[in-house]
Amino acid sequence: MREFVCGCCGRWRVSVELIRGRYRYRLVRRYRPEFGGGNDVLGEAGSIPELADLLTRRTPLTLADLREAA
Repeated sequence: MREFVCGCCGRWRVSVELIRGRYRYRLVRRYRPEFGGGNDVLGEAGSIPELADLLTRRTPLTLADLREAA
């Protein structure tokens, strides 16, 4: 599974998963441990244009802000 994270703070993550033969992009907001930790799934997209739309609607990010996680 590939994962991309925002370059600014690492709080926003996009994972790429193969589900039933199709790739799905899942947008997740991660909470810091001092705030209880955990993840909040904000949405899923089936294509890059859908992911770009999801990012602009739910986060202050664009596709250019994402970097591949180590």
